[in-house]
Amino acid sequence: MTAPSGPELAEPRRGRAVRGAPRPRGGSRSSHPAPRRPGGWTPWLYAAPALLVLGGLLVYPVYQLGLISFLEYTQAQVSGGQPTRFRGLANYTELFADDQFRQVLLATVGFAAACVVCTLAVGCALAVLLTRVRAVPRLALLLAALGAWATPTITGSTVWLFLFDPDFGPVDRVLGIGDFSWTYGRYSAFLLVLLEVVWCSFPFVMVTVYAGIRAVPAEILEAAALDGASQWRIWRSVLAPVLRPILAIVTVQSVIWDFKVFTQIYVMTGGGGIAGQNLVLNVYAYQKAFASSQYGLGSAIGVVTLLILLAITLGYLRLLRRQGEEL
Repeated sequence: MTAPSGPELAEPRRGRAVRGAPRPRGGSRSSHPAPRRPGGWTPWLYAAPALLVLGGLLVYPVYQLGLISFLEYTQAQVSGGQPTRFRGLANYTELFADDQFRQVLLATVGFAAACVVCTLAVGCALAVLLTRVRAVPRLALLLAALGAWATPTITGSTVWLFLFDPDFGPVDRVLGIGDFSWTYGRYSAFLLVLLEVVWCSFPFVMVTVYAGIRAVPAEILEAAALDGASQWRIWRSVLAPVLRPILAIVTVQSVIWDFKVFTQIYVMTGGGGIAGQNLVLNVYAYQKAFASSQYGLGSAIGVVTLLILLAITLGYLRLLRRQGEEL
């Protein structure tokens, strides 16, 4: 008999088991062992420093905020003159029975919504513009936007207040409206603050969306342009669906930032405007807690604000998940 040679020597015939070869246990045909999962405590050990920082900076203050909202906690309790008394939901009942609180809540929701819409519109429009201009104008626009973003809030509010000053500001002279006081009327004051909020907030949206646009393959945009699509149609039908996760992030962060506006309102309207006509929830909570020494009511306003933001954020993310987006 001749010895087998060629492929028959290197590889046994299919359908026959090789004698002496170990068989996999448990009926598995794969000889490779299953990947081992990492240890149960190892990820938590790596995350422990960050969790401790978050617990100290976030969880404990929120716990104290919620606790004080159920107490009678005024200047008398702070100084030790009277004992702290548990009130239950009395602070919340008093809060929602207040007509001014309901007006401030509606004003805050409307003002924050207008700020978010304007910020997203300006940021997305300038992000698209960055992809259309040359290197030097693009660099100049980026530097100007980053300068506005890096400006402290109180500094930017003071500068905008000077620009629209009825006596010395250049805006009234350029518009030819005389000595018009922007902070006197309710809606004109809100408009002035909105412009400042958009000015200091749009760079984040612009830079984030611009980075997302740069990640879109150029062939897709060229194909849409060759098909005769306008810039608005390209944004609505091509870029917006691709950038939906990024737009979700900037929308949620814009909602949180604009809903918690404090410095711009406090500085530009003098603490909330004439007779409180420009109050928002954060300024209203500050007045209740520190100006009136009603720390329980101020904490209740803070808890209501936190719950509203959580509801808006979770509702928006749930809507995106229903649309099939992975976040």
